[in-house]
Amino acid sequence: MGAVIALLDEVKAWQARPLEEFYPIIYLDALVVKVRDGHTVRNKAAHIAIGVDLDGIKHVLGIWVQASEGAKFWAGVCAELRDRDVRDVLIVCCDGLTGFPEAVEATWPQTTVQTCTVHLIRAAMRFVSYQEALVGLLLRGVTTGADEQGREVSVPGWSSGILGDIPRGRKGSPSVGTTPRIVPVTSCPN
Repeated sequence: MGAVIALLDEVKAWQARPLEEFYPIIYLDALVVKVRDGHTVRNKAAHIAIGVDLDGIKHVLGIWVQASEGAKFWAGVCAELRDRDVRDVLIVCCDGLTGFPEAVEATWPQTTVQTCTVHLIRAAMRFVSYQEALVGLLLRGVTTGADEQGREVSVPGWSSGILGDIPRGRKGSPSVGTTPRIVPVTSCPN
């Protein structure tokens, strides 16, 4: 029993440790995990914050477990990171959860919020059939364009219907209007 208490004390100290003042990149995401709660197993969201320091080394800044993922909870995570001395972040990479970018910007107003390209492509690909996989190539051009003009080269193929009858206008369907959170690496300061 003493070893468990010592371990819990060490975990609490790790969770409250001070962090660096600046991270060029912080990744924020949640992973659904199965957790035993009494005699039942439930799905819970393990929220994870990973910071990349100036040497390019990734550090787990924290892990929080909640019943589900939500922007309000993420706002609390960002506030906790700020309270643990994180004063500035260049880029926060996160999924497209509604309200998530605003939660980040409320904590670090100068931060660029980047939608994770994996989340973006997965979300867009839900609306196309296997035969229309060309959409993935089109999205690759949008996400890897060197600048705003490079991204625009790919967008006309999406909007002009070159790909055929892709569902548009449905709630949640892919839209060119949802791309402002895609920031090409070349737009970042040197």
